[in-house]
Amino acid sequence: MQWIDQLELEPLPIASAEFGNDPVPFFEKARERHDWLAASDIGYVLTRYRAIDDILRLDAKLKMPGEEIVDIMGARGTGWGDFAIDQMLVASGERHARLRGSAGAAFGPGNVKQLRPLMRETVAAILDEWAPKGSFDFAKFAAQFPVRVMFALLGTPIDRLPGIMECLEIHGESFNLEVEKMPVIEAGYQTLWRFVDGLIEERGRDGGKGDLLDTMIAANSNGQITDKELRQLLILMFAAGYDTTKNLLILLMHSLLQHPGIYRRCGEDFDYAKKVVKEQLRFATPSNTMRMVCEGFNYRDVHIPAGTMLVFPLTISGQDPAVFGDATSFNPERPEKNPTQAFGRGMHMCLGQFLAIANVEEGIHQIAARVTQPRLAGPVQWKPFPGVWGITSLPIRFEP
Repeated sequence: MQWIDQLELEPLPIASAEFGNDPVPFFEKARERHDWLAASDIGYVLTRYRAIDDILRLDAKLKMPGEEIVDIMGARGTGWGDFAIDQMLVASGERHARLRGSAGAAFGPGNVKQLRPLMRETVAAILDEWAPKGSFDFAKFAAQFPVRVMFALLGTPIDRLPGIMECLEIHGESFNLEVEKMPVIEAGYQTLWRFVDGLIEERGRDGGKGDLLDTMIAANSNGQITDKELRQLLILMFAAGYDTTKNLLILLMHSLLQHPGIYRRCGEDFDYAKKVVKEQLRFATPSNTMRMVCEGFNYRDVHIPAGTMLVFPLTISGQDPAVFGDATSFNPERPEKNPTQAFGRGMHMCLGQFLAIANVEEGIHQIAARVTQPRLAGPVQWKPFPGVWGITSLPIRFEP
């Protein structure tokens, strides 16, 4: 039995631009040195699907690193710092169940199914505006779609969106550990706080719309969640509805630009489009996560002590060749049935996963039907790998 700090591990330059642009070769090299672990400046990186699956389920031995991230960012005493420590994604036990329960029903499969007509109407309206152009940055296009569905779910007027889009973008990048951006992150967070605070005050205690915002205000009124928790939850929902789903849709388009036949069929066959989205969820997705070990444990002859930071690269864990044949190829017809890790494991499995999948399914089906023969029209720009990964610019040309 070896302790994790005694292992000879490949160091990954996880925060570098080169790594963010193409992380897969770095993982392949790391596995040559150790089968399932690598090192980084942030923490120990799990490089295998099975190890991620096994360890991420150990809820009692792990915790989300809210305070640790705040200390890295130098954000103690800021509004964003309080959010990073207090938010639902960091909570555990009874508090986590209480916060998740205040809104969980709205994100179940049944309610999401009822939202699909709204998704179709929303993406169709955006395409009416954008498709005649013949070229655009797909990242900017995708930013318009999922967040509008979240606005509708929360009963929020869509004309409020332009005033907070930049803040949502900044908030989505706030866990990428870019310390120099902290002043901008805090300013954006304060804008989002004022935005949700205004929504709550406008709606009042009696509500009347019967939407998710009414449900959450009622949970606040009956003591299930506090005033601060209500506002933090709303910020989390707006940010998640904007950033992660948008990034998934952009990553999917990036994949499909290299497979025009698959793309074309997405516009012709909705059931096939669903298969394609499932394959993208294996191939490359937006969200990585970290855990701090709070109780030491042994795994595959390695002792991992309390106080160890672990990095789970959920974004590309589906490209593990030990689990998936021809793992780096995009194949919607692949036979393997291993589930995606895109939405995590354990108690913190993504609350909005069904909404995200439905948004991307409905979106790519209509996009492929109306944005025909797309091809890359400029350089692709990538986000840093830690936190929420993805593409910041994907310029395309197409036949309108």
